[in-house]
Amino acid sequence: MGKQLEQEVAKRRTFGIISHPDAGKTTLTEKLLLYGGAINLAGAVKSKKIERHATSDWMAIEQERGISVTTSVMKFTYRDYEVNLLDTPGHQDFSEDTYRVLTAVDSAIMVIDSAKGVEAQTEKLMEVCRMRNTPLITFINKLDREGLDPLDILADIEDKLQIECSPMSWPIGMGKSFKGVYNLYKKQIHLFTAGQQSRDQGGITIESLDDPRLDELITSHDADVLREDIELLEGAANPFEYEQYLNAGQTPVFFGSAVNNFGVQELLNGFVEMAHPPGPRAATTRDVSPTEEAFSGFAFKIQANMNPAHRDRIAFFRICSGKFTRGMKVRHHRLGKEITLANATIFMAQDRANVEEAWPGDIIGLHNHGTIKIGDTFTEKEDLKFTGIPNFAPEHFRRVLLKNPLKMKQLQKGMQQLAEEGAIQVFRPIIGAQYIMGAVGVLQFEVTVARLKNEYGVEAIYEPIDYQAARWVHCEDKKLLAEFEKKNQAALATDAEGFLTYLAQNEWMLNFFMEKWPDVEFRKTRENV
Repeated sequence: MGKQLEQEVAKRRTFGIISHPDAGKTTLTEKLLLYGGAINLAGAVKSKKIERHATSDWMAIEQERGISVTTSVMKFTYRDYEVNLLDTPGHQDFSEDTYRVLTAVDSAIMVIDSAKGVEAQTEKLMEVCRMRNTPLITFINKLDREGLDPLDILADIEDKLQIECSPMSWPIGMGKSFKGVYNLYKKQIHLFTAGQQSRDQGGITIESLDDPRLDELITSHDADVLREDIELLEGAANPFEYEQYLNAGQTPVFFGSAVNNFGVQELLNGFVEMAHPPGPRAATTRDVSPTEEAFSGFAFKIQANMNPAHRDRIAFFRICSGKFTRGMKVRHHRLGKEITLANATIFMAQDRANVEEAWPGDIIGLHNHGTIKIGDTFTEKEDLKFTGIPNFAPEHFRRVLLKNPLKMKQLQKGMQQLAEEGAIQVFRPIIGAQYIMGAVGVLQFEVTVARLKNEYGVEAIYEPIDYQAARWVHCEDKKLLAEFEKKNQAALATDAEGFLTYLAQNEWMLNFFMEKWPDVEFRKTRENV
C-alpha cells in the first residue's frame, strides 16, 4: 500500500475559509465548488429554492435566521487534486466550532472585503491560525465595488494580523473603473467583464509591462498607473518566499470579485499549487506521519440531529494516517474499546454518500450515539492521543433557569451532552446549584435553549449573569492550589469535564487575581486530555 498511500496523500488539499461575516465567503465557497465541478449552478448556496444547495442549514434556528451556524464539509476534485473544503460559520455570533474546524485543516484561505479591510472576527480567527502556524492565502474580494487603495489593504493586513503580504496579482482600477488584474508571477493580464457569470478564461500573456499591447488593452492612462504600481511594489513588497508561507509568516495575496467569478480560478490554481498536502500531526507521545500504514484520526466536531427523524449525532473525523476502509476495526482510546467503523459518510458538495475508503486529509462522518467526544483519537493499534483540539475561554455567560424543577435530571443530561458536543460550555459553581452557560458567541445560548426543548423536553430560559471572563486554573503546587480554592470559592466553578475554572466579573478583577496569585496559571485555552 506504501506507494498508493504516498500518492493519495500528495493529492490531498484540506483547507478552511475564514472571513468576517459579509466579506463574501459563501459566494467564494460556491464559486470554488463550481470550478471543482461539484455544483453546476451559481447562486445555489444562497437560493434555498434550488435543491442543489452546496451548504446545508440543518437546524431550524438557522432556517429562521437564514445563516449557517453549522460547519459544512465539501469534497471536490480539481485538476489532479482531491480538495476538502471545510466551511466555518460566518456569522457574527460564531462559536468554538469555528475555531475547532481550523484544527482539522492544513491551510486556510482568508477572504477580505476590499472596502472594509481587516475586521474584528478575522483577527480572532488569525490568532487560531497563528497558534497552529496554519499557512494562509488571502483573497481580497469585491473589487467590482469602490474600496480601499490596494496598498492600504496590504498595510492593514500587515499591521493588524502581523503577517507579511506578498501580492500574487494586482488590480487595475476598482469599482466602476475596474479593468482586471495583472498576474505578477505569470506576467499575464486577466481582463474583467462586468456581469459575466462564466468562468474566467486564461489571461493574455504580456512579456513585459513595456509591451505596447498593454496600452491598447487597458488605455495608456491605466497602463501607466499599473507600471507605477508594479515598480513601487517591486521596491516595497515582500518577494514570495515559500518557506515563509509554510510557516505562516507570509501570505500570498490575490485580488478578485467572487460574485463575478473573477480571480477565483487564479486563486484556486495558486492554492492547489502552493498549499501543502497533509503533514505530520502531533500526538502526546510523538508526531504521526500521514504516510504511516496504520490508520489513525481524531474527532474535531460533533453535529447533532442532522436528520431529526433519526436523532443522530455525527462526529466529524479527520484522518491523519493510513487508509480507512469500511467495516475496519479501530480502537477508541478514551474508552479503551474496539469498535467497527461500519457506516461512515463522506460529504460531497451536494449530499452525503457512504464511503468505502478514505485517505489522510479526508474528513469522514461517523455515526455516533453519544459515545464520541471532541478530541477523541481512533487508531488501528498504537495507543495515541492527538493534541491541539482546545476549548477556548468563553466571553459570554448566562445562568440557566429551569421552568419545571422536576426536569433537573433531563437538564443535567442535556447540558452534559451539549457540552461534550462542543455546542456550549457548562460550569457548575462550587457554591450554588445552578448551571452557568459560557460561549464564545451569544447565538450559542439561543441554539442551546432551542435544543434543550426539542431534544430533551426541557423548558429552560436563561438570564444574564455578572461574569465577563473565564480562565482554567492550573498550579503544580497542590498546597498552593488548595489554598487558592479555599479562599476564592465564590468565584470558582468546575466545567463539564471537572476542570477548575475561575469566573471573573470583569477584566480588572481578572488582572487583580493574576497579580495576587502569581504562581497560579490562568489559562485561556484547555485541551481535552
